Amino acid sequence: MAWEGVLGAVDAARVNKQQVVESEHLMKALLEQKDGLARRIFTKAGLDNTSVLQATDNFIAQQPKVTGDTSGPIIGSHFSSILDNSQRHKKEMGDEYVSVEHLLLAFHSDKRFGQQLFKNLQLSEKTLKDAVKAIRGSQRVTDQNPEGKYEALDKYGNDLTELARRGKLDPVIGRDDEIRRCIQILSRRTKNNPVIIGEPGVGKTAIAEGFV
Repeated sequence: MAWEGVLGAVDAARVNKQQVVESEHLMKALLEQKDGLARRIFTKAGLDNTSVLQATDNFIAQQPKVTGDTSGPIIGSHFSSILDNSQRHKKEMGDEYVSVEHLLLAFHSDKRFGQQLFKNLQLSEKTLKDAVKAIRGSQRVTDQNPEGKYEALDKYGNDLTELARRGKLDPVIGRDDEIRRCIQILSRRTKNNPVIIGEPGVGKTAIAEGFV
């Protein structure tokens, strides 16, 4: 989530003994969210998240460190600009709250780190926006935790067609009659929605797999 990313950026700076919290720390925090939206967006854009994280870590390692007692974290100007620009993207997209995708889009305006990172990764703003659109679909951000609603079918379901294409489905044996009957129902012009009913473990999923 966006707010968790902001808090995580402060932690990333502290762990790396850097007093000023900047845009690179925010990117690291977003990438380290398990199954987070940032990782899903980068994957959709054709990037390897490990490479993005490595590039981010390399940049962080080049920044000055502090030793001894400090007065606490300082919010850097580029970090603040990311937050400001994320508000702009939020308004442009008609959303009510700032989400992770708004933060990622704001990195394209970040002259300290984001622009160079995306240039090295050959990630254009259009490609990033297309990936965001593919993830979001028609969803809009109307609460503070919208990320869980994106790609819900992909998160909680299995694409049997894709699994079959990759040869990941086992052969279906002994379900010829049921599969044939379902095909007949699907071929109708009306009342063409077969319903497969049965106790757990009797082979309902196997019948569905038989179609693909």
